[in-house]
Amino acid sequence: MEINYRTTLIYFFFVLTLTIISQVIVSFIFTNEVSLLFVFLVSLFVSLGSFIIFLLIKKNIGKISNNRISDLEQKYSDLSKKHELYEIASKATNDTIWDWNIKTNGFIWNEGIEFSFGHKKESIENNLQWWFNKIHPEDSLKISVKLYESVNEKLEKWQDEYRFLCADATYKYVSNRGFLIKDETGIVVRMIGSIQDVTKQKREEQRLKLLETVITQTKDSVIITETQEKEKGIPKVVYVNPAFYNMTGYKPKEVIGKSPTVFIGKNIVKNNIKQLADALKKKEEFTFESLNNKKNGDEYWVNFSMIPITNNDNLHSHWISIQRDISIEKHREKEREQLIAELTQNNKDLKQFSYITSHNLRAPLSNLTGLLNLINDIPIENEELKEIISGFSKSTALLNETINDLVKVVIIKDSLSIQKEDLEIKEIFENVFNQLSFLISIKKPLIKMDFDKAPIVNVNKSYFESILLNLMTNSLKYKDDIRQLKIIISSKKVGNTILVTFKDNGIGIDMKLNKDKIFGLYQRFHDYPDSKGLGLYLVKSQVESMGGKISVNSEVGVGTTFEITLKTNTNA
Repeated sequence: MEINYRTTLIYFFFVLTLTIISQVIVSFIFTNEVSLLFVFLVSLFVSLGSFIIFLLIKKNIGKISNNRISDLEQKYSDLSKKHELYEIASKATNDTIWDWNIKTNGFIWNEGIEFSFGHKKESIENNLQWWFNKIHPEDSLKISVKLYESVNEKLEKWQDEYRFLCADATYKYVSNRGFLIKDETGIVVRMIGSIQDVTKQKREEQRLKLLETVITQTKDSVIITETQEKEKGIPKVVYVNPAFYNMTGYKPKEVIGKSPTVFIGKNIVKNNIKQLADALKKKEEFTFESLNNKKNGDEYWVNFSMIPITNNDNLHSHWISIQRDISIEKHREKEREQLIAELTQNNKDLKQFSYITSHNLRAPLSNLTGLLNLINDIPIENEELKEIISGFSKSTALLNETINDLVKVVIIKDSLSIQKEDLEIKEIFENVFNQLSFLISIKKPLIKMDFDKAPIVNVNKSYFESILLNLMTNSLKYKDDIRQLKIIISSKKVGNTILVTFKDNGIGIDMKLNKDKIFGLYQRFHDYPDSKGLGLYLVKSQVESMGGKISVNSEVGVGTTFEITLKTNTNA
C-alpha cells in the first residue's frame, strides 16, 4: 500500500511541475491575467485527476492484494495438509521416504531410516554417497548405473531391488522406488522415493524356489489336488510335476482337472475306499500301496501318500500326494518271499533227512558196536588183524560221535524256544571241571575265575554247560607247548546283559585267514587228529538259541578270547 501512495504523490508533483514550466513559457506569449487563470485551472484539474487516479488505484490494488493473500493462504493450507498426509502415510507404511535434490546432491530421510534399518539421523550424511555406501558391494554398480540412466533419460520413475546395510552390520533386502521431478525446461531436478523392507518376502521367495526345484527335480511323482468340496468323491488334480509324466506316461493336460482315479488302480481304490473316505473327511494323512497302470498299459507299484495342506488362515486348501515307484522293491519282495518259502521247505527236507539218516544209521552202528565188542572178547593172535579191528573200532566210534553231534545240531536248530533258568556260573564250571579232571591233571593249567560282578546267568543249563565244556576242552587241547597254560574266566553286567569272557594263552588262530570261518560247520584250524571242527559251531548255535551273541578275538602265539553276551532275566 505504501508503494501505491508514493507513486500517486510522485505523479502529482510531476504533473504540477510540468504545468508550472508550461506556464512560464506561455507567460512570455500571453498576458499575466490569462497566465494566472490558466495556472489555477490546470492545477485544479491536475489535483482532481490525481485524486481520482489515487482512489482508483487504491481500490484496485486492494482487491489485487486481497486476492493474492487469499491465494497464498489457500496454497499454505494445501501445503500443510499435504505435509500432514505425507507424515501420516510415512508412519502408516513404515517405509523409508527419501528426497534427493539432484542439483545440490542433498538428501533428506524420514524416520523410517531408523525404524527399518537402525540408522539414527545424527549419524546420517545427507548426500547421495552415504546412500551408495550402504548398498551391498555386489549390488552397488548395478544400482548406480540404472539410477543415472533413469535421470539422464528423464524417465518418470525408477525401481530396483538390492541389499541395504543396517546399523547392526547386517543386510536387508529392499525394494526402492523413486519418482523423478522435472523443472519447466524438462530437466530432472529432484527424485522422491520410498524404500521398503522385503527381506521376509525375498527369503520366502528363495525358499519357494528351492521347494519348486525339489518338486521339479525329484524322481517321485508329486500331485496337488483341490480340497474336497463334496462328501463323496475324490478331489480333482490341479498340478503334477515332471516326474509324474515319466512315471505314468500321462501328460499334465490329460489329468489336470480330473480325478486321480484316472491313473490309480480301481481295485486298490475299491479295497481302500473306506480308509480313503475317512482320511478325506477328517483331513488326515493317508498312505497306501497301489498297483497302477501306465498310459501304455504297463503295470507298476507305487507307494501313494496324501497329505492335507492348510493356508495362512489354517483352513484346508489342497491335498498334496507323493507317489514313489516301488515296483523294484515289490519284485524283490516277491522273490524274497519265494526264496524264503523254498528255504523253509529245504530246511524241513534237511531236518527230515537228518532224522531219517540218524535213525537209519543208528541201527547198523549199534550192530557194528556190538559185534566189535564180541570180537574184543575173542583172542586174536594175528597182529595185522588186531590192527585192522582196532582201526575199525575207532572209525565206528567216530562215526557214532558224528551222528550224535549232528543230532544235537538238528535238535538245537529245531528248538523254537528252550527252557532257561537262573544259575550260578561257578556251579556249572564245577561240573565242567569234574568232566575234564583227567585232561586238567595232564595239562596242569593255571585257572583264574572272577564271577563276583555277575555270579548268576539266565540260561539253559545243558546248553551253557556244553558251551563251557567245548571252550575249556579247546583251551586244554590247543595249549602252547612252551608256555604254561593260563585260563581266565570272568563275568560282569553290561546294561541289561551279562558278559562272560573266556580267555587263554594257547596257540591261537590266524584271524586274517579264518575270521569268517571260525564258527563254521566242520571248520578246522589246526592239524590235530581228533579235531572234528564241530565244537565252535555247536557253541555258536547254543548261544544264539538262548538269545545271546558270541565273538572271538585271537592271535597266533598269543592266545584266544571269547566273549559271550547273554540277556538277563527280565521277569526277575
